[in-house]
Amino acid sequence: MLSVKVLVTGGEGQVAHALGAKIPAGLDLALLGRRELDLNDSQSICTVLDAVQPAVVINAAAYTAVDRAEAEPDAALRVNGLAVRALAEACASRHIRLIHISTDFVFDGQKSSPYEPDDAPNPLSVYGATKLEGEKYVRAQGGLEYLIVRTAWVYSQTGRNFLTMMLRLFSERSVVQVVADQIGTPTSAHSLAECLWHAATDAGPSGTLHFTDAGVASWYDFAQAIYEEGRERGLVKREVEIRPIRTDEYPTPARRPAFSVLDKSTSLERLSLQPIHWRLRLKEVLSGLSK
Repeated sequence: MLSVKVLVTGGEGQVAHALGAKIPAGLDLALLGRRELDLNDSQSICTVLDAVQPAVVINAAAYTAVDRAEAEPDAALRVNGLAVRALAEACASRHIRLIHISTDFVFDGQKSSPYEPDDAPNPLSVYGATKLEGEKYVRAQGGLEYLIVRTAWVYSQTGRNFLTMMLRLFSERSVVQVVADQIGTPTSAHSLAECLWHAATDAGPSGTLHFTDAGVASWYDFAQAIYEEGRERGLVKREVEIRPIRTDEYPTPARRPAFSVLDKSTSLERLSLQPIHWRLRLKEVLSGLSK
């Protein structure tokens, strides 16, 4: 059986937690948070890589506070761009393969069909722009074996994400307004983890892949599904009216793409993945919460 040592950054985050819960047999995982690995310190990166000696690094660390990034562009760039450059340089010099997670926010949402990996990026926000910088640093690093995996609308049972926010709001309010004119695909962190584990053992060429769960939804659709499935499992105790609103009725510091569905056909074929509809994944996540 293939035995590979994998180092995962961003150990406190929901994707890292999902990777830890989904680790395949035969893989040796080092899950490191900021205390163990300071990605803003190139010497720390080198020291940790030399100590752990992984064959693959999965970079799950990111500055993901989309609206706060508008006021903290330097902080977002340090994590999403400059730290990625330092990590890519260290991996390249040690012949370590890098799996880097990116986002649908590198696109402007002007397409009406799913975005393909080679479509031209045009981010609308500081968050999207800094994540794109990280992608560029990965691609520009000579001698680096890598995969960039773009995903979207990631959620899980824990942490700060749309699912946990909606469950909190449903417990506090009788009316919740949710944007209905932004379209994408909710993606379970556990689904993404499965994809990343396939990517970690993939022997194909370097490049960019897209991965989300199957299907399409608006944030309103997603909220409605959380409410319906949550009520069925006793996670939502009260009746709540969910009102659809337009983006311009809910202004935020960061602009978001109106349409950010990702074409994942290449990754599904390359990594031998079977797409699962987002609503089915949501049922699984909520069922785990209700136990």
